[in-house]
Amino acid sequence: MERDLGDFPPSAKLVYMTLDYEGPLTQKKLVARTELANRTVRSALSELIDAELVVEELYHQDLRQRQYRVADEDE
Repeated sequence: MERDLGDFPPSAKLVYMTLDYEGPLTQKKLVARTELANRTVRSALSELIDAELVVEELYHQDLRQRQYRVADEDE
């Protein structure tokens, strides 16, 4: 089921679609994949997390980082 992202800025839509297509990614990898500035990705993630569209998790390969993924429908 496609989620309505109409009220979000283009950067948040791009971050969401990248996560939806590629699966869980760290912020560094999102910056590389989307070619957006680090601050822009951080802001987009914050908006998407607040809207409960994206979930932040531990990144087990490097516990100093976090990994982000699209939230399941029932989360």
